[in-house]
Amino acid sequence: MNKIEKIFVNYVQHYNHKKYWKYRKAVVDKDNKTNKLLKIYYLYRIKKMDAFNNASFGTHLNYGAYFYEPSKLPHGIRGIFISHNVKVGKNSTIFHHVTIGEGNGGAPTIGDNCIIGAGAKIVGGIKIGNNVKIGAGCVVAADIPDNATVVMQKPRIIVKEN
Repeated sequence: MNKIEKIFVNYVQHYNHKKYWKYRKAVVDKDNKTNKLLKIYYLYRIKKMDAFNNASFGTHLNYGAYFYEPSKLPHGIRGIFISHNVKVGKNSTIFHHVTIGEGNGGAPTIGDNCIIGAGAKIVGGIKIGNNVKIGAGCVVAADIPDNATVVMQKPRIIVKEN
């Protein structure tokens, strides 16, 4: 996509990946020295992008879901809901309409290099290991070991042995 196409798409979708994560980093980090009024403006812009795309990344002033680095979002933020206590590892990919929420025992912790398919639901105080693939439409409410693939609505875990 050339620069003009990218600007047009960002305008139409009300989402700019770089700005969103820049704003989010400033808003969520309580140790960030950004002026409080500017933080509030950034939070306003984030919430506007979230509202247009029916999404929420657990962003609040001075706290929120923790991402070790911005996730890859192939379909933008469309329909993604993430609780404010979730931790997401490096190099994660999250497709559209994913819900990562709290339940009994707290919020999920997601490892590095995870791929979460469209419409997946991850709930409860569970741990998703590194290099895990969660298929589209899966409901995950139990710990998943490293290098596993989770398929079907009722999770069936397939461990990849090295």
